[in-house]
Amino acid sequence: MKASVQKVLDRYKSDPTRLMDILIDTQSEVGYVPDAAVAQIARSLGISRVDVEQTLSFYHFFNRKPAGEFQVYLNNSVVAEMYGRRKVTEAFEEAAGCRFGQVSDDGLIGLYDTSCIGMNDQEPAALINNVVFTRLTPFRVREIIRDIKAGKKVEDLVVEGAGDGENAGKLVRSMVQNNIRKIGPVLDPEYIPGEALKKITRLTPEQVIQEIKLSNIRGRGGAGFPTGLKWEFCRKAQGIQKYILCNADEGEPGTFKDRVILTELPRLLFEGMAVAGYAVGATEGILYVRYEYRYLQRHLENVLAETRKKKLLGKKIMGKEGFDFDIRIQFGAGAYICGEESALIESAEGKRGEPRDRPPFPVESGYLGCPTVVNNVETLCSAVKIILNGGEWYKSFGTKDSTGTKVLSVSGDCKYPGIYEVEWGFSVNDILDMTGADEPQAVQVGGPSGTLIGPDEFDRILCYSDLATGGSLIIIGKQRDLLKDVVMNFTDFFVEESCGSCVPCRSMTVLFRQKLQKILDGHGVKQDIEDMIAWGPTMKINRCGLGQTAVNPILSSIKNFRHLYEDRIRKDRSFDGGFDLQAAVAESCWAVHRKPLTEENDHE
Repeated sequence: MKASVQKVLDRYKSDPTRLMDILIDTQSEVGYVPDAAVAQIARSLGISRVDVEQTLSFYHFFNRKPAGEFQVYLNNSVVAEMYGRRKVTEAFEEAAGCRFGQVSDDGLIGLYDTSCIGMNDQEPAALINNVVFTRLTPFRVREIIRDIKAGKKVEDLVVEGAGDGENAGKLVRSMVQNNIRKIGPVLDPEYIPGEALKKITRLTPEQVIQEIKLSNIRGRGGAGFPTGLKWEFCRKAQGIQKYILCNADEGEPGTFKDRVILTELPRLLFEGMAVAGYAVGATEGILYVRYEYRYLQRHLENVLAETRKKKLLGKKIMGKEGFDFDIRIQFGAGAYICGEESALIESAEGKRGEPRDRPPFPVESGYLGCPTVVNNVETLCSAVKIILNGGEWYKSFGTKDSTGTKVLSVSGDCKYPGIYEVEWGFSVNDILDMTGADEPQAVQVGGPSGTLIGPDEFDRILCYSDLATGGSLIIIGKQRDLLKDVVMNFTDFFVEESCGSCVPCRSMTVLFRQKLQKILDGHGVKQDIEDMIAWGPTMKINRCGLGQTAVNPILSSIKNFRHLYEDRIRKDRSFDGGFDLQAAVAESCWAVHRKPLTEENDHE
């Protein structure tokens, strides 16, 4: 073990800022990260064991003890539940001989719940040793466990064949399907790598930024900050070294558009990062990719190597003196909060993914304290098309305040889940028609942190001035129990994914869940609804935008579906603590051979 860990440390030159990579590779080599490895890593990096421990303990996919030779991570997102996750869970437990959260007695199989793995268009889905398995059924689960016990390798467990596009390539070999349903300017496959780089070498960095500003493109991650302004701020910031970080940590349940772009259009993305690097004066870029997409690692690294060979990355790009820019890939390890830009920077530096206080903003002090631009995948891809076709061309799509197109991840109760690139200005009804959603009860716009709307709002427009979205739409049919099946699932997600840094996000999410559970159990009263509404503003105290929206599933459902709450509360009472005295004392009464006191026997 010691030699294996040392080999990993040597690979990263014992650089403490590469702690994430060191832990990921150590776990890949050893199977988990034991105490001895923690001590060895701390000594080699010149940091304390606590520094290693705090990073190791923060991320979902790191293990401190043996977690099974075959580690099964089954997605527990709401769409997985819609498509039969419960029966798949039961099949795994029965076939493996252990419950979720446990390892089989022989140490062969570990079963674990995990949040959305970016496969909501093909659920139920699971990761087994970083290999993706989609559209699982109980029968298929029994086959998989049978083959594991028969000694097959994880790659040999896939019998469905490869998916479409690059998924079928020898460096991916995945059964994942792209499910691209509608192509627009960004997803257009008729793209020649290097054309945008050739064009910008004839422009000054300021002219590149001006073209981006002219397009009026805003960040596609959800916040919608003007991209050109961000680049301009970073260019003007003081600092010799500057960085471009691409946020490919799409952890919001229901979002999978980046998965498709990383699979089919990585060259477009890398060129977008290089364009941004030229504009702001950065020489280094980091593509931060969620752990769940590690199955794409060989493919992405190969494209990077190919791009360098063609002189589209590296020194003197396109032969232009001073245009030096290269990219490395940084994988996360399972933490939704790392989708927040400052938390992502912390993670890329090898630390816990906790959001930073702002100011200063990343464009002033970001990665390693240097001016840093953080853009998401779609934004950087769009930048290439803007450079190629012009800012005015881009403004011809969409609306006045929401220019261009938006790549949407659509899933749930519809016939055609998948990726749709539409112009800003489409209505929710348009999306429902395109995806074949027959009887929708509700649509979750922008993922769990977004807005839950009902049929009376389906005519609303997707744009920054009405319904802004980072790209996820989950369609919920009339057959679903909206509060129990959807809102509670989203609430559980936020409770689990809170980084714990801010008290409201850490504690209030739990209190909201308890209130919701109380209502679902039939003990709720009107005051419980009013309490949650009154508590809502408290969430604005949280440090980051993700924490500020952590109870949106409950608040937006109260706003738009209050009747579902009203139907479940006890209208004959003003207070009900939901406390069952008999249930609470039942075990102690059993131990002393006494009957719990009831109205029937209180005279005895």
